[in-house]
Amino acid sequence: MHKLSVITFLSFGILALTACTPESPTPTLTQPVILPTQAPYPIDPYPYGEPPTPTGVVEPVEPYPLQTPALDPILIPWGGSEILFASDRDGDYLDLYLLDLVSGAATRLTAGDSNTFPGPFGPDGRMLFTGFGLTTSYVGVRNAFGTEPIDLSQHPDSDEAFPTWSPDGAQIAFTSRRDGNNEIYVMNSDSSGQTRLTNAPGDDFAPAWSPDGTRIAFVSDRDNEPGVNDLFLMDVDGSNLRRLTTGAENVYSPTWSPDASWIAYRAHVDGAAADIYLITPDATIIVQVTNDPAEDWAPAWSPDGNWLAFQTDRDGNWEIYATQIDGSGALNLTNNPADDQMPYWK
Repeated sequence: MHKLSVITFLSFGILALTACTPESPTPTLTQPVILPTQAPYPIDPYPYGEPPTPTGVVEPVEPYPLQTPALDPILIPWGGSEILFASDRDGDYLDLYLLDLVSGAATRLTAGDSNTFPGPFGPDGRMLFTGFGLTTSYVGVRNAFGTEPIDLSQHPDSDEAFPTWSPDGAQIAFTSRRDGNNEIYVMNSDSSGQTRLTNAPGDDFAPAWSPDGTRIAFVSDRDNEPGVNDLFLMDVDGSNLRRLTTGAENVYSPTWSPDASWIAYRAHVDGAAADIYLITPDATIIVQVTNDPAEDWAPAWSPDGNWLAFQTDRDGNWEIYATQIDGSGALNLTNNPADDQMPYWK
């Protein structure tokens, strides 16, 4: 059995806390569509226009067969040739690595004496990350080569994590525990103008900025038992809060498709191992992408919107896999005896 993943720390809240791309096609659904049973808050069913029309609904299928063929850039049009991820393959701590999807080579970017968790790439190529000190975590940025780290959150007595860029790279949303519980904050990319967007007694974390720059998805255990999270959506100023899921599953790691028609996330439905799901921003359609008895975490969209990278322990340790958005063609991208986690497509 693989050793306990550090990302488990993040999933329940880090030390109590513990990109605009070309339009992609609407996915063809090959898993059963699940309609939410209720909307806890009265909302306009189509606040952002009519949702994409599903192309079909089919009967449930058996778990997808897994494959591990050699990567072939001609056969697999990734729409992005590199993935940033964390791994302890060269030491006792998680460092940042950049995986070349053509050659399969992984280049080590950091070599620290504490864990470093990756974050998304900005429009200018810089990468966000979560760094760790002796007792707390912080949000930082590195250049396109993974060097010259800068502490952006600048709150040494608080846990700060889960950074995400606005589409234009001008602002960064992140999670902070400076108020005693996890809340969503936003700041300018130079760390100025830090402003709290949420204010709830529960934990609000893991923000994801929509590609059009108008909305932020996040997870929260407000109105639930502590640690049982639902997916929420709000405008970028913190207003117009909407709840997208209804407590039947425990939700983490939301991320928008490049065309903003879907939000991918990890969910534990009815206490089962986590799988990857898609939901439309109006919460009218939910689609299961992976269906495996192992844990599938941390989805990340390819730039063309046709693939999802994710971490999974289906081989006995954490590996980075990719699957088409209909759940087919699962591929082990890292295939290393160490733990490889938290992918972000470049």
